[in-house]
Amino acid sequence: MMKKIIPATALTAILFLVSTVYGASEMFKDYIYQPGTLKPVDSKPKLKVGAKAPDFTLPSISGEKISLSQYHGKKNVVISFVPAAWTPVCSDQWPGYNLVKDIFDQYDAALLGITVDNVPTLYAWTRPMGDIWFPVLSDFWPHGKVAKKYGVLRSNGVSERALFVIDKKGIIRYIDVHDINKRPLLEDLVKELEKLKK
Repeated sequence: MMKKIIPATALTAILFLVSTVYGASEMFKDYIYQPGTLKPVDSKPKLKVGAKAPDFTLPSISGEKISLSQYHGKKNVVISFVPAAWTPVCSDQWPGYNLVKDIFDQYDAALLGITVDNVPTLYAWTRPMGDIWFPVLSDFWPHGKVAKKYGVLRSNGVSERALFVIDKKGIIRYIDVHDINKRPLLEDLVKELEKLKK
């Protein structure tokens, strides 16, 4: 079966489109909690690039349990930790990923979205985003256990805004613990996914 490759010009157009549509939180504007500017990073790193990614199993909004190990040997994995549902940047970031499934497919990557919110909250929050193609996982109980394992649990109990790229062997290839007040650039993630093909 031939894999669909996105030409560079199409990729540039997609990245532009995503950057302009990230304002999808406009649909949530009457429901968004405004936390103000937060301390950019408030956790201590526990993992390093080159280390084995800790396995986990979490419930998803679809009702099934998802484990990192189920992708071992089959898919590269991008884990997207976001702090909280119904907040401005988070409500932009995941709808943007929802528009670019082809990019993840091109790099044979699964995306796992994780937050410390409970399943009903995540279900209600993601419904207006349309059909989310990636698993949305709840790290609610034991509270923030996976975020803590990955070194991204903040002192106030929410996770950092963080991306982990894990290869098919389960090795961490990229970590971005991002300023919680800003959305990570999709272009940076694509560059890291490209490295997995080399």
